[in-house]
Amino acid sequence: MSRLLPIATAVMLYCSSAAASAAPAALESLTLLDQAGGLPDDFRDHFFDVPLVVRVERDGQFLGDARALLTRENTLSLLEFTDSYDSTEPATERARWLQVLATPRPLGACNQSCDAGLVRLHYSLESSLLSIATGNGGRSANDVRHHALPEGGSRGLILRHQLNAYAGEGMDASGRYALDLQGSLGQWTLAGNYQVDRTGDLDGQLRHSVQSLYAQREFRDNFLRAGYFLPNFQGVTRQPRAAGSVNHTTVGVMAGSSDSLAIDARAPSLYPVYVTANREGTVEVFRDGSLILTQPLQPGLQELDTRRLPGGIYEVELRVIEDGRESSRETTVIHKPGNWRDPSRRWRYSAFAGMQHTLLDSINDPNAGAFAAGGIINYLAHPRAVVGLSAQHLDGANAFAGSVDWQISDSANLFTNAYTSDQGRGVDLQGLWRYRHGTVIVSHNRTWQERRRPWDEGYAPYPPDAEVPETRSGWLQTSALSVNHRLGDSSHVAARVSHNRGMSDGVGVDLSFSRRQTLFGSDATWRASVFDRPANSSSGMRRNRGVDFTLNIALGDDGRRYTGSLGSRTATDGGRSLYASAGAQQSFEQGLVRSIGGQATADSDGLGLSGTALFEHPALRGDVHAQRSSLGGQLSGGVNLESTMAIGGGKLAIAGAAQVGSTSTGMIVDVSSELPEVELRAHDSRGGSYTLHPGRNFLPVTAYRTGSLQIDFHGRAAPAATIQPASLDYHLNKGGVAYGKVEVLNTFTVMGHLKDADGKPLAGAHVINHAGRSVAEADGFFALEMSARAPNMEVRHPTVTGCSFELDGTTTRPEGDTWMAGVLQCPSSSLTTAQSESTASTAGAMP
Repeated sequence: MSRLLPIATAVMLYCSSAAASAAPAALESLTLLDQAGGLPDDFRDHFFDVPLVVRVERDGQFLGDARALLTRENTLSLLEFTDSYDSTEPATERARWLQVLATPRPLGACNQSCDAGLVRLHYSLESSLLSIATGNGGRSANDVRHHALPEGGSRGLILRHQLNAYAGEGMDASGRYALDLQGSLGQWTLAGNYQVDRTGDLDGQLRHSVQSLYAQREFRDNFLRAGYFLPNFQGVTRQPRAAGSVNHTTVGVMAGSSDSLAIDARAPSLYPVYVTANREGTVEVFRDGSLILTQPLQPGLQELDTRRLPGGIYEVELRVIEDGRESSRETTVIHKPGNWRDPSRRWRYSAFAGMQHTLLDSINDPNAGAFAAGGIINYLAHPRAVVGLSAQHLDGANAFAGSVDWQISDSANLFTNAYTSDQGRGVDLQGLWRYRHGTVIVSHNRTWQERRRPWDEGYAPYPPDAEVPETRSGWLQTSALSVNHRLGDSSHVAARVSHNRGMSDGVGVDLSFSRRQTLFGSDATWRASVFDRPANSSSGMRRNRGVDFTLNIALGDDGRRYTGSLGSRTATDGGRSLYASAGAQQSFEQGLVRSIGGQATADSDGLGLSGTALFEHPALRGDVHAQRSSLGGQLSGGVNLESTMAIGGGKLAIAGAAQVGSTSTGMIVDVSSELPEVELRAHDSRGGSYTLHPGRNFLPVTAYRTGSLQIDFHGRAAPAATIQPASLDYHLNKGGVAYGKVEVLNTFTVMGHLKDADGKPLAGAHVINHAGRSVAEADGFFALEMSARAPNMEVRHPTVTGCSFELDGTTTRPEGDTWMAGVLQCPSSSLTTAQSESTASTAGAMP
């Protein structure tokens, strides 16, 4: 029972009150002995020289929860940080203070060896809070809106390789290789893209180009970019679009608004909400009849704390409760625009200036060397409306555009975009109306289609002597009305009417009904549809009319699905074609192949076959597909491959897992284990959980935010082993790559009783082994995870020197995963064999 007192003491001290934001001023002059004077005798005896859980704050900023030792001499030392999930401070800051406070330091004002700008230390027994005051305390409040960049920056390089290829009988092969680069050098992020491609068109030439190669630096609310880049704007909410030619690479600078370093703090409502109470009471906030917030009230006028309310623009009801009775009720609107992170910053911008210039580009830019510039401005004119304006000068031509993103009501949105350029002018429109059982969408857009070729002149798609297909350069215009309506919980109706001009002209109508239900005891989805679409080359230049019925059902083993379809459509010769198809797909959770599928289709032209397979290797992932056409029996197929290479901390890793396919920041983790069959998982404090296998791993992490990977055993049954270290901290710029090494040691638990040469318990003694460390309790008892490979431990205590033990199994022996070492008395010699007061009947050997 006595061994549980330190744990009970820590829990009582940690939970005795809500964590205070600062130490109470009344306790500033009280020593630890004064504060502990009010504790019961049993608790007071276990308050000193035993590890306690404390909350650590520096200048009011939360660093984390830690284990600390307090002494009767009014000193404090930190043992380790145990939790820092809610801290916005970097891991280097915790490591710094762990080093500064590793040796016992007196509480109160710092008079000597004041490292890291230490001014004062204070511990509050009431709130179990350790407050660290530094000379920079007055400046820290200005940084709470933004994440701090890593001290000294970060290093790293991530290369993503992509290969796409397609070939078939009677057609020229086409393919593409792309290399995307993300890197970090100090406080700058490096980005680049290079690609080589070959199309299956008439020219059949290889084309290559560097589309971007630039460096970017993040500041508090802005970014700066310099180098080669395509003039696509970044940092704005809505981008007004102006029709024009294809953009060539520009070398220059770009600057704009940025939220990369903004802390995801809870923003208040754009317009404050005030409530009034005559007496002390509570305000209850209801949304759609549900209580979403309560806040205590003092007499008088005060502002509602809207930071804790969800984002959006919606109506709430405020009910003021005084003395258990409702005294007032009113409704108001909360204005927290979902697409505007900080409503107090109404302006957002992005602008660039430079010179058109290509780099390793096989296509000549006729306007190379010409001045290029442009800019976009967004303005939050109203909580429900964002206005945008843009102007740009590219390829020797000007283009202007304006837009309005308007949330008309809680259920209706409207986005309009008007533009004018040397190619023409037009208006884009997108409208959305949500009602209880569905949505209605209205859209209209007008775009310029251009074929980019070495012999292009005036946007001519082909040379004069070539056969011109139906699709050529020019304007494409589409207007559509779509309705999606739910019929209960399992049925759905969709309808769409569209009008196209350009690639295919005419009106198209699609109507479908789908239902999800149980068939033959398995989940199934079936869909029936009718359609009447404009003519194109695949329908013999006649309108494509038909019906379709599709059934998708899961039968048999997990991960297996079957599909079937029946229908009618317009054939390639313009006649009527009936068709039927059947297919199956199987998914796998483990192994190289993750899914395979096949389908057979019979129609008036013949039999068509197709197959697909997805695979994933530790270094490569992708898919392959093959097809036999029912028209003529031509064979075709394609492959898509991708792999990621990361360099950081002097190490190189290659990964093919899907989780790293689009990552821009990561950590290389080497895992070595004395247990070959052990399975580990890494839990990211910023979200995400990943499997770790022995050897080299590459895991994605979050840029700019401090975080940590918590390493744990996979599953519920943990083996008798310890993970070192159990946590890997990171703080990286975008493109940065960190390195960490994790070791799994085969261990057993040693329990013993430490005493000095006079037989007195060594309270608060540090017991250290290669696999772990522990602190003896007030009565000298300890429990320590010890490595089976190195069964020795060192004891550190102010009253003893040179005390270490080696468990050789001569006097005591392990029982399962536990070794009862008995009484361990620190002698005057520096190394001794562990002895026990109770003699073991049989000498044991190390397992």
